Amino acid sequence: MTLHALTILGATGTIGVNTLDVVARHPDRFRIVALTGQNQIEKLAQQCRQFNPRYAVVLESDKALALQAMLAGTQTEVLVGMEALEFVSSLPEVDSVMAAIVGAAGMRPALAAARAGKRVLLANKETLVMAGRFFMQAVHDHNATLLPIDSEHNAVFQSMPASFFRHGGDRDLTAHGVRRVLLTASGGPFRTRELDTLKDITPEQAIAHPNWVMGKKISVDSATMMNKGLEVIEAHWLFNAPPAQIEVVIHPQSIVHSMVEYFDGSVLAQLSNPDMRTPIAHSLLYPERIEAGVNWLDLAKIGTLTFETPDLRRFPCLGLAYQALAAGGAAPAMLNAANEEVVAAFLDKQIPYLAIAATLDAVLQRLAEQPAESLADLLAADAAARITARELMAENYANRV
Repeated sequence: MTLHALTILGATGTIGVNTLDVVARHPDRFRIVALTGQNQIEKLAQQCRQFNPRYAVVLESDKALALQAMLAGTQTEVLVGMEALEFVSSLPEVDSVMAAIVGAAGMRPALAAARAGKRVLLANKETLVMAGRFFMQAVHDHNATLLPIDSEHNAVFQSMPASFFRHGGDRDLTAHGVRRVLLTASGGPFRTRELDTLKDITPEQAIAHPNWVMGKKISVDSATMMNKGLEVIEAHWLFNAPPAQIEVVIHPQSIVHSMVEYFDGSVLAQLSNPDMRTPIAHSLLYPERIEAGVNWLDLAKIGTLTFETPDLRRFPCLGLAYQALAAGGAAPAMLNAANEEVVAAFLDKQIPYLAIAATLDAVLQRLAEQPAESLADLLAADAAARITARELMAENYANRV
């Protein structure tokens, strides 16, 4: 049996660690070609010693030197820089690329994988939020296979008609009998908190997600529901869905991961325990299903599944994402870039919780229109949004910044 060759971008993060957990359960099915990381060098070295990749990649030279010393005596070659990330994403021997680098830094290697015609397992939101049109065009032009890893988009993928994803097929939802896509959201840790107390939220409270174990940045995004807003933008590109056909529903139990409603009244859903190994395992050898180490779902024990309409007073970031999607152009890229800046400032206790949405709204208003005719335009808009966000925070929260 031929081993399925993988590059894992962002191996030390939550998605990367869970991917390696699934891979380790099937040593006769997978071969790790490359692992990449950035800050957790010791963890990356440990992973390299366990999985013996041909390449390990980091972005900074000093970290590359440290990693080389840790991997002395192994067969793993250490590479450095963004070009190295693109290189290991497009190697001829690689079958699939797990694109799990958090933030805008993950866009270029994911795009390189698509242009190389790889199976792209996409866990990086920013690739589609920043450059959805260009990325989807690359997938189409180079006959790449795109499989979403976010639990919500993976659930939609599993609930959609198979004909929708055939290369060269009609990408109109209505033509396939789909009325709308329903993305579920947990509501995060502040779903029932009194509105007048939101101003007092601390970073420690914001990263304490009730259902999922995630990194700090995405945990804050879950608390503000910006993550769901970004997922709305992603769903637009993944499933060619206009905003009117994408609805967000709060589902506190995080068991129904998303749904697809059809014109005949049917609603198809994917259910599982909240464990990222399920969508990862679904995608690694798709359409084959493999064991993932996930606990079986006991619906009788869960007992009740509830659903709510999101309150945009509590979650203004969700409304801002719909606003950016409707505006089009560079607006989604600017929203994403500014959000990275303000969340980092909040985690560093430089701005209060409510300043996140307020600053994002101000950035979108100040940078109303930016060109988006090329990747260079989008990167320029990204940079402008970051600068503007920092300026606004300095203007409005000078005593804290």
